[in-house]
Amino acid sequence: MEPTKEPETPIEALKVLPNNTHRNWIKDRGLRKLNLGIAFMFASSAGTGYNGSLINGLLVLPEFKMIIGGLEPSIIGLIIAATSLGAFISFIPASYCADTFGRKWCVGIGSCLVITSSLVQIGVKNHWIFFGMRVLAGIGVGTAQTAAPLLATEIAHPRQRQTATALYNTCWCVGSIASASITFATLYMTGSWSWRVPCLLQAAYPVVQLIGLFIVPESPRWLISKKKTTKAYAILAKYHANGSMDDILVQHEFDQICKTINAENATTSHWSSFFSSKGDMHRLFICVLAGLMQEWGGNGIVSYYLAPILSSVGVTRASNQAAVNTGLQIWNLMFAFVGAVASERYGRRVLWLLGTSIMLFFLSMTTVVAGLFMEKHIKSAGVAVVPMLFLFFTGFDMAYTPLFIAYPAEILPFQLRAKGMAVVLMTDAAACFFNQYVNPVAFSALQWKYYIVYVGCLIFFLTMVYFFFPETKGRSLEEVARIFDHDHKPTTTVEEIDEKSSGEDEKK
Repeated sequence: MEPTKEPETPIEALKVLPNNTHRNWIKDRGLRKLNLGIAFMFASSAGTGYNGSLINGLLVLPEFKMIIGGLEPSIIGLIIAATSLGAFISFIPASYCADTFGRKWCVGIGSCLVITSSLVQIGVKNHWIFFGMRVLAGIGVGTAQTAAPLLATEIAHPRQRQTATALYNTCWCVGSIASASITFATLYMTGSWSWRVPCLLQAAYPVVQLIGLFIVPESPRWLISKKKTTKAYAILAKYHANGSMDDILVQHEFDQICKTINAENATTSHWSSFFSSKGDMHRLFICVLAGLMQEWGGNGIVSYYLAPILSSVGVTRASNQAAVNTGLQIWNLMFAFVGAVASERYGRRVLWLLGTSIMLFFLSMTTVVAGLFMEKHIKSAGVAVVPMLFLFFTGFDMAYTPLFIAYPAEILPFQLRAKGMAVVLMTDAAACFFNQYVNPVAFSALQWKYYIVYVGCLIFFLTMVYFFFPETKGRSLEEVARIFDHDHKPTTTVEEIDEKSSGEDEKK
């Protein structure tokens, strides 16, 4: 078995062709409006982070015991995993919705479901009704999350696409910070509103998304796939060239998208298409692996079961646990942003390898110090667990957070992009459900020894990344396909660019 070969770096035509936009997007009116719309779509990721971290914060609140008090660990684990369960059952229907009705409609439906869940959730008194509303929230989150990153990826300007897609999942940390901060702030509230307020505020990010749908345009690639080429070209010209219909970059971009989608339309797109070639099977393998890596790299046990971990090493006060939770989410945001920027400069593959190596090292160290605390009763070793967890998340934040959505979205061709993202998110949700349901039981039984399972997972992931994750830096969505289809020739050469530019000058 040989590692994935690095293809020669192509010259990406869409980044060097003449274009009626300012190189600094802040000074360009069209790009400012486009990026504002894309930023509103980031609210989907933030909402996912809020929902994913919410239970972690609620478990710290004494008043939340009115919902989970006296329940068996297996039932508590099921309630914790409810959002993942809802998301899991939503991804396949959402992929059809995104392909049939458009990216924007899919985002809107998901947002409305989360808002409905939030409003009903604050009035429940029974733990099974609470569980049902968490499942509904998961369905809404999963539906929006299937389409929002696709829309951001497919509408972004070619010069900014890779950074935009990497920043998308970074906003997960924004939601998790909000969740941790709000539950920390309500810790000292009296009565059930200490947990009802955080639940109500789940609706905030979906509301932001609904507002954003009035700003962001529909995906030109989806429009072209539905034979609405005139509308697609108008959108590309408006947002990628400030309305210039004769812009060289827009003409080339439109032509490239049309050729690619028409070629893909020549074969019917079904789920079985993932097995039609070695390239598509390679893509499917990466999609499944990315979903597993996102939850089984050791972060899952910390992200969704932090309070018991801190209690096991002597950090027992609710205020201290909430403070660690909040500080960890802020730490995550900082390094996730660093990773999003670094992925464009240094490449995706480098970040995957570096991040996984950092996680493996520090989770191994966490296992050692947690074991020393539990077996030898060394208090300083217990205290050392906290900084070790922070350092572990440095690796996760730099690679897994920005690339979890961005990398699969880049490697998938248009006809399989929605289905492929559904595979990624379904695998992630299934792995997350396993974590959330099993971790309370497994951690109670094994304590620090449970970390060893995830150390083994990280060794496996590091090996798979080395052999099967190619570099996608510096390529358009259409050019990335050539890596997997074993055709690394750039779609446009320097000579072709010069000839096209000369031709335009002669016309003028």
